[in-house]
Amino acid sequence: MSRPPRAAPPLGHRPPSRVALKRRNLPLLMLRAREQVISLFRPVLNANGITEQQWRVVRLLLDTGPLEPRQIGERCNLSSPSLAGVLSRMEHTGLVRRKRLLTDQRRVNVSLTDRSRALAGRIAPQIEAVYAHIETVLGEDFSERFYRSLDEVIAKLKQNAKAAVRVQV
Repeated sequence: MSRPPRAAPPLGHRPPSRVALKRRNLPLLMLRAREQVISLFRPVLNANGITEQQWRVVRLLLDTGPLEPRQIGERCNLSSPSLAGVLSRMEHTGLVRRKRLLTDQRRVNVSLTDRSRALAGRIAPQIEAVYAHIETVLGEDFSERFYRSLDEVIAKLKQNAKAAVRVQV
């Protein structure tokens, strides 16, 4: 006796995975949350001719003052090749200036220009309005707890990364 052929599954349907993953996909959830947040800021940045990566650099340098490219990359989560392109474009458009350190000519400090400070001053009220909107949607108490939780996640995982057991593949 032969069996009748199986009907093809509907398009887009996938059989359930046989892999035993018990937890929700945390990296994907965090990416989706990030996208929801940045989508609120993106119109302000686009309207002012600045990319998300450029704004990260401007915002960091507003908070810290001049830094070396390596420090900017680490704090803005930008790879070295990406950061090189971002800083080059920012220097070309007059948003940052690079200056060799007097103590070590191999090292460079990146600082904001008057133009980037003026841009930041112009868009600050719009950026603050986005933050206020987010806080209204999430609630002030939740927002504060969320900031603290994110800081804690970053600190604990960073601290543990050094002692983490690496799984052999």
